[in-house]
Amino acid sequence: MNDLLFSVFPNQNFVDLSLYQFGWERCVPSHAFGPAARTHYLFHYVISGTGILQADDSSGHTCTYPVKSGQGFMIFPNQINTYIADRSLPWEYVWIEFDGLRVKEAVGIAGLSPDTPIYRAHSHDLRETMMNEMLYIAQHGTMAPFHLIGHLYLFLDALTRSVSSTTLSGKGRLRDFYVHEALSFIEQNFQNDISVENIADSCGLNRSYFGKIFKDAIGKTPQEFLMDYRMTKASELLKLTRLSISDISKAVGYDNPLHFSRAYKNRFGVSPREWRNQNQIV
Repeated sequence: MNDLLFSVFPNQNFVDLSLYQFGWERCVPSHAFGPAARTHYLFHYVISGTGILQADDSSGHTCTYPVKSGQGFMIFPNQINTYIADRSLPWEYVWIEFDGLRVKEAVGIAGLSPDTPIYRAHSHDLRETMMNEMLYIAQHGTMAPFHLIGHLYLFLDALTRSVSSTTLSGKGRLRDFYVHEALSFIEQNFQNDISVENIADSCGLNRSYFGKIFKDAIGKTPQEFLMDYRMTKASELLKLTRLSISDISKAVGYDNPLHFSRAYKNRFGVSPREWRNQNQIV
């Protein structure tokens, strides 16, 4: 049997970066998982041994990648994949499943995509730091959610810095600057009556070009991102406060509570009041 350590993270509605499940496993020869698809990002780092990843690329073609110790692989949302331990030298790995509003951007900075899913570090020290953060999370699944999210940020920092120092072009750095400016503007103004034009203007870009680079980086249009951000903030207020639905509506940028309730139900499948009845903790 495999040696296995596995935990599921409690849903705390973290917005920018959230954790779903994590663990460590020393596999038996030829141990396989899949074919399967995840709804979030799932990263494996191989501590020892070797194996193969079979995953669909952006065109839907199944590709096979050998992966050895010191490397890792990223599985992307809705990507069909299978991974198999070597028959003679089966791998030991640690994994983290995570997601959030800024994850696609960070994963892109790390140079990982459905067409290039294999992690190869440029920095041995940062690779070790990343692995240690993953192992810490795997071994401390009972710690407080904010504590684990803090270590998830440290993992993501080490992941991006260990591979990105020589891969970003000047064009990529400029695009990332504009996206960061847009995200900061949304975070500071989501409670106001802002439009995509307002966000583009804050970056000094026309709407069409801004929308393209934003979706390329984040995976959502600016309007979709703003909607998701407002709805997630609304869920936090519904869960953690006793504010009225009308007050929460105004707090996330909706002057009309009926429009807010309709948008919330379209997003989550239940009304704000129903969601609060199921999840409120105060």
